Amino acid sequence: MVIKHLLFDLDGTLLPIDLDFFFRDYLSALSARFAATVEPRAFQEKLLASTMAMIQNNDPRLTNEEVFWQDFPARIGLSRSFLEPIFRDFYAQEYRALGNNLPPAGPVRNLLTSALMQGFSITIATNPIFPRYALIERLSWINCHDLPYRLVTSMEQMHFCKPNPNYYREILDLLGAKAGECLMIGNDEEEDMIAARLGIKTCLVTDRLIRREKTEIKPDYTCRLAELPSIIMALRPPRT
Repeated sequence: MVIKHLLFDLDGTLLPIDLDFFFRDYLSALSARFAATVEPRAFQEKLLASTMAMIQNNDPRLTNEEVFWQDFPARIGLSRSFLEPIFRDFYAQEYRALGNNLPPAGPVRNLLTSALMQGFSITIATNPIFPRYALIERLSWINCHDLPYRLVTSMEQMHFCKPNPNYYREILDLLGAKAGECLMIGNDEEEDMIAARLGIKTCLVTDRLIRREKTEIKPDYTCRLAELPSIIMALRPPRT
């Protein structure tokens, strides 16, 4: 079956960030916004607990956004109407500054634009625990925010998270694609490579590899990001 759709993980794959350091800085900056109301450490713990509620959710009736806003206000003891405007303002202000100290992304934009020119559709298959505007902001840090993506998986749209295989099933449904028509490209041995369980082809990018002790999934391809263009070139769909 011909590969037509490329699914790219964002953090650690296209975006050159160390997730541990990023989340530390993200949580520190966000909790500071609420310091007058909630002790920062308590805020961070409750936010992470509500994020885990999204990740563990398996109810197809609820988007990740709905799960979060059902869980977090009750957990933190504040209303959504109070919390949400502050979240939005944070993403428009301090969040943007988190991208200032990233290492160079290299030719990531060239990689994506070349794939688009070859006829592939591109999905940013990032774990959908952030709102779309935050994901577009992160894409801007590598100058890839304005490309014609087929899909960017955000908390508003998606009903499941990685490593739940239903996350990938939902992508297939949204794309109207068969598993064998897709290649999932990412740096996490579990969260990204688990797509193989549905029959999706996989490519493990090793530049910022996240290893998992229990994973037994063997990717179809393993490469550094700089080697990915040659793999994509060999997969390009025939022109019609």
